[in-house]
Amino acid sequence: MNPAAHSKNLRYNQLRQFAGDQKDIRMALVCNNASVTDAGITTKADLIANGFNLVKLFSLEHGLNAAGEDGTWQDDAIDQLTGLPVTSLYGNRLAPAEADRRNIDLAVFDIPDVDCRFYTYLWTMTYVMESCAAYHVPLVILDRPNPIGGDLPLAEGPMPDEATCSYFIGRWRMQVRHSCTLGELGRYFAATKINGLELEAIHWQNWKRNNTSEVIFTPTSPAIQKQIMALLYPGMGLLEGIKVNEGRGTDTTFEIFGAPWINSTFLQQAFMETLPPGMSSTPVTFKPLTGLYAGETCYGLKIPVTNENDFRPVQMGITLIKTILQCYPVRLKNVYIKLLPTRRAKDIWINCWALQMHLRK
Repeated sequence: MNPAAHSKNLRYNQLRQFAGDQKDIRMALVCNNASVTDAGITTKADLIANGFNLVKLFSLEHGLNAAGEDGTWQDDAIDQLTGLPVTSLYGNRLAPAEADRRNIDLAVFDIPDVDCRFYTYLWTMTYVMESCAAYHVPLVILDRPNPIGGDLPLAEGPMPDEATCSYFIGRWRMQVRHSCTLGELGRYFAATKINGLELEAIHWQNWKRNNTSEVIFTPTSPAIQKQIMALLYPGMGLLEGIKVNEGRGTDTTFEIFGAPWINSTFLQQAFMETLPPGMSSTPVTFKPLTGLYAGETCYGLKIPVTNENDFRPVQMGITLIKTILQCYPVRLKNVYIKLLPTRRAKDIWINCWALQMHLRK
């Protein structure tokens, strides 16, 4: 038996032990179609095939099919595969309501993540945890490996100020790249933020935290179709809000970035002066089909990762923003790095922009 199949069987055995008589326990599953076994079978179908009494599904951003566009409202639905009702947690509500927990004895959360604080799946999990605690529904997290590694020294990035900047994708203090699994974060939040939750996190067996080559990657959303995109996302995602397209509307999201007003050669020369380790850069021209600058020719850079162990995506993203600011301060007037939600980050940004404008005079 291969390691992934063995781990799945162990997770189901632990789930059975926690659930008791699985035929009588009415189970709700938070999932999407990226929640699959090593054989490519969706968790919802596999649980039913293994005798679990699944009665309801909950979906997140991007919907049950994990194909909805970023930030798009998702409606309740009926799952075509299982015939089960699907309650969206990215539409009318962010958390299951009291009516949603009726006829549910146990909630199960099984979602692949990408190791980034501003990816919404993590925060939907916290809302589910709070709802389960409030309505006294036990919760099981079927944990999965971190697709870009769990080496804790690789965690990086500023933490949000909870007092002034707490919002959906930054509710609580944590680094941009956290190097944890959702099961680990769930246990941490249960111990520090959420009282009264009966939680069981069933971790993936024999996962090597510093080895990403053995992770079977499943696309988690339209913008993250490959493992390398997940690795680049904690840094390239920071470019959102500064009038730069981060490859959205192309098949190389987060591997490239650009804008119609950028001179690729000029920007690359400036970027190479402070190039972070583990990466390189090459000029690129592209025309996004959707998103910012859709249909327009954009000029920018491609970011090949040359050494994953040395590469720091958040450091790369901040260095890129600094370089773009130095080269094009007028273009970045009245913008704010929305994914670095700290008062200090805002003050630094304003001061750096003012300095660059002064140097241009």
